[in-house]
Amino acid sequence: MYSQELLKPDGRPLTLYSRYPIAEGIQAPSPGNEPIQANPHLRWHPLRGEWIAYASHRQGRTFMPPPEYNPLAPTIDPKFPTELPQGQYDIAVFDNRFPSMALAAHEPPSSIVETLPANGACEVVVFTQDPEASLGSLEISHLDLLLQVWGDRTRVLGGNSQIQYVLPFENRGVEMGVTLLHPHGQIYSYPFVPPVPARMQERQQAYYQENQRGLLQDLIQKEIEDNQRIIYLDEEAIAFVPVCARYPYEVWIATIEPVATFIDLTAEQRRGLAKALKTVTLKYDGLWKRPFPYLMAWFQAPTDGQPHPEAHLHAEFYPPYRTQERLKYLAGTELAAGMFANDALPEEKAKDLQAVSVILEAGVRV
Repeated sequence: MYSQELLKPDGRPLTLYSRYPIAEGIQAPSPGNEPIQANPHLRWHPLRGEWIAYASHRQGRTFMPPPEYNPLAPTIDPKFPTELPQGQYDIAVFDNRFPSMALAAHEPPSSIVETLPANGACEVVVFTQDPEASLGSLEISHLDLLLQVWGDRTRVLGGNSQIQYVLPFENRGVEMGVTLLHPHGQIYSYPFVPPVPARMQERQQAYYQENQRGLLQDLIQKEIEDNQRIIYLDEEAIAFVPVCARYPYEVWIATIEPVATFIDLTAEQRRGLAKALKTVTLKYDGLWKRPFPYLMAWFQAPTDGQPHPEAHLHAEFYPPYRTQERLKYLAGTELAAGMFANDALPEEKAKDLQAVSVILEAGVRV
């Protein structure tokens, strides 16, 4: 992996990543030259026991611009700079202009509940310079690089004492609230372990203390033995519709053996995950012969400096569709009670995805 760190005119860092050497002398552009003045804050929810972030400046963020004003494409006319420079590189990472959290956040407003500065980080990860691409269309070596980038960002962000958890994710499709169609993801870095990964960690720690094995590790072995819901499998990685899927077309991707974070992946595990990632996203798009929306979230160990033998790096995909034309809306039981009601059996939806044949690489069809 090759990388180059640059500084935008507005003071935000930009890091370029590539499978090949990056030329020197690249200048980082920015849509604006004024420093970002965001000051988001947190308010405590006493009934739920969790923090809520408030960032009213996000109301003005870019919304569905036409292709000629794509802010994630490389700059063509210096008079109209975008977020990215011209040059030969594969992936770019920079601070979000409209962050929900900021390391420089300070002085939260007083309230009847506890408040804190939202001291975190929000980065944008541009997967490719090609605005028409998708994760499924990228080469396996490009996806391998992306996994390395997530590892590097975990190292950099997690090395800050303010950060306790690093969460890479991708919202894909307007159904998921996407406001920029150029293929990209984000990385949110939190000053605490958020509720969902915290609950996972609690369950994993309890299981590990009792069994001296990983909870997800054993679940994966049971999925392999059951052999009903597997979408992809090799010696290093697996993709499957989990037996406990909450969404009809939910898929998980994981290493076979437990790995705590992206940083800990071997080269072989990265390649296995890259193949699994390409397989899943190609099958999604091939299911109904159209771009398939989803939320992809990667869960890893906290960055608290402590060993986490219970942790198991994995991705979870949450697609919003339950059939080709019908969305799965989260309503009464899901939002109010917190119990999901799935309208289809995981085994049925796994068969749908298994039936989609895709070309993983030259001469390899899955």
